[in-house]
Amino acid sequence: MKKIEAIIKPFKLDEVKDSLNEIGIQGMTVTEVKGFGRQKGHTELYRGAEYVVDFIPKIKIEIVTSDALASKVVDAIEKSAKTGKIGDGKIFIYSVEDVIRIRTGERGEGAV
Repeated sequence: MKKIEAIIKPFKLDEVKDSLNEIGIQGMTVTEVKGFGRQKGHTELYRGAEYVVDFIPKIKIEIVTSDALASKVVDAIEKSAKTGKIGDGKIFIYSVEDVIRIRTGERGEGAV
């Protein structure tokens, strides 16, 4: 099994979710996060005063899926989250040793 984490622009969430639904992904965890990479930050004007926004709002999506479906998930996220501009985000892929469904005690891919 694989855990796929994607950091994307907030306005791309619906497109990514729809793309994942099309390939059969039924569950995911979504978290609002802040961070920066090459995009750095930017300066904003608020009530006449300038201030630097160091951390840019992003969305983190976490999905655990079978090894067979992992490449389709990555492709779907990559295509639907891409704007072609700096700050589009990153996708991280991890190996998952085991999964346990708390309600039933089911283990492995069946618990996903």
